[in-house]
Amino acid sequence: MTHAHTSSTATLPTWEVESSIVDEGGEWIIGLDEVGRGCLAGPVTLGAAAFSAALVGTDTIPEGLKDSKLLTERKREALIEPIQVWASAVGTGSCTNHNIDTWGIGRCLGLAALKAIAEVENQLHTLFPESFTQRSKVAVILDGPHDYITPVIGSLDAVDMPVVPRIYTLIKGDQKCASVAAASVYAKVCRDHYMKELAEQHREWEAYEWAKNKGYGSAAHREAIKRYGVTPYHRISWKLV
Repeated sequence: MTHAHTSSTATLPTWEVESSIVDEGGEWIIGLDEVGRGCLAGPVTLGAAAFSAALVGTDTIPEGLKDSKLLTERKREALIEPIQVWASAVGTGSCTNHNIDTWGIGRCLGLAALKAIAEVENQLHTLFPESFTQRSKVAVILDGPHDYITPVIGSLDAVDMPVVPRIYTLIKGDQKCASVAAASVYAKVCRDHYMKELAEQHREWEAYEWAKNKGYGSAAHREAIKRYGVTPYHRISWKLV
């Protein structure tokens, strides 16, 4: 079941929403955010950052943490190690451009989210075997107004999660919630690294400028598609030019 949540607007993300969920009985909180939804090439990636109820509300939020879109690339990179040290677990889940062409972006967002949730839940089970169990009360705060996770839970192509969480949706969650901001930064940096590595491995595709645009539809990227066509990493079901 999805639960909408409201929060006051703040300049920096806080524990406000997470604390209210803990007050309702939540034992583990997972912030979730996506990156790459609107790209022309490459995967869509969901980042997940998990926190125990004991961490929620503590004065431990890394200095300078914000929604990834409000940070420079250098500042995002600098936050990765603090996020990894701070969070109980962090991870990502992705769906490829071929998945997107086959299933559509909405379903792929849900499937990538399940992969990210399963990744951090498996980490929690390994790191905290006594306090993270199948009976644990887990809540996911999903950035945005729409729950695209619940419709794919239990589908044949979905990933099994150790614990099925309660889903909360929150508009601008990446600006309001510490957990979601952490997921936002982690997802952005991981996907950016992937696209830069792809560009490095395929110098023959230099015209697409993936190292700069990370697969988004920049003028140079669209011009290269017009001139040279698509690569195996383009979303061919999309309007590319």
